[in-house]
Amino acid sequence: MPVICSGKCGRKAVMKRPKTGHALCKECFFHCFESEIHNTITQNVLFNRGDVVAIAASGGKDSTVLGYVMKLLNERFDYGLNLVLLSIDEGIPGYRDDSLETVKQNRDDYEMKLKILSYQELYGWTMEKIVKEIGRKNNCTFCGVFRRQALDRGAQQLKVDSIATGHNADDIAETVIMNILRGDTARLRRCTNIRTEGEDSIPRVKPLKYTYEKEIVMYAHFKKLVYFSTECTFAPNAYRGHARKYLKDLEKIRPSVIMDIIHSGEQLRFKDTVKKPIRGTCDRCGFVSSQQPCKACVLLEGLNRGLPKLGIGKKSKGDRMIAEQERELAIRERAQLVKNDF
Repeated sequence: MPVICSGKCGRKAVMKRPKTGHALCKECFFHCFESEIHNTITQNVLFNRGDVVAIAASGGKDSTVLGYVMKLLNERFDYGLNLVLLSIDEGIPGYRDDSLETVKQNRDDYEMKLKILSYQELYGWTMEKIVKEIGRKNNCTFCGVFRRQALDRGAQQLKVDSIATGHNADDIAETVIMNILRGDTARLRRCTNIRTEGEDSIPRVKPLKYTYEKEIVMYAHFKKLVYFSTECTFAPNAYRGHARKYLKDLEKIRPSVIMDIIHSGEQLRFKDTVKKPIRGTCDRCGFVSSQQPCKACVLLEGLNRGLPKLGIGKKSKGDRMIAEQERELAIRERAQLVKNDF
């Protein structure tokens, strides 16, 4: 016997919604999915009429659905936003070059302006070159840091008012778990913020904060959206992958665990003795940072100095590496001077 849609429309249900367990037809699912994102945007006042908003587009399911829904809601509810796509080319052969073709398809389908920036033009390095230097153990650190700053650089060039990212509920719950496992209490609450910004920085917002990854996949499937689903060739050993697997195991036991973790992160309070990172701007590059110099500048300096592990680990370790390199350079220079004297 067919299951009737819980939306009281009388139609046959085609799915069981992961977030609530309700049996829904496609039309009712679309309505619920889109309405929840609209409520997230309006209740948190993520945008103002007339804003230019850059959608961080990777070609994956999250950014593809975000671009589609943002365009739809902007027209349906007359937000009055000017939407543009912003993509970053990390220089990963067989992955990013293919996904950027999907982004270009999104550009044509959604009729949005597209800006693409590459690590090569911004930093003089590609992830392929970086992996050859650092290996595959800490490469995601470089990519994540450079990508965040590259988005800021692109947003500055486009003169946007905010950057909308495709971070979904699963992503945020994973980040909470990662910060707990690292003992990074100072960042625990900030990672659940729906809006983040620092001194003179362009705000970042997460319209999909309360949207489950499974439902994003279902929405893209039913809407027949074109997106890129291949995993990054350099990411199999990423630390986030372990948090993701742990979260999926928990979800089998308690389906509401994703939202429970997010709400826990939102409610956290810390003692005054916990040092909280202050988001300001880097004295070197001028972009948002909670340290001086920013992590991107430290990592880039290490690559250019031939010390790729300079920004990995504690700052004191990096300082020792620089001091050791400078001592070795001074010894070689003195040896060359002595040789020239003879």
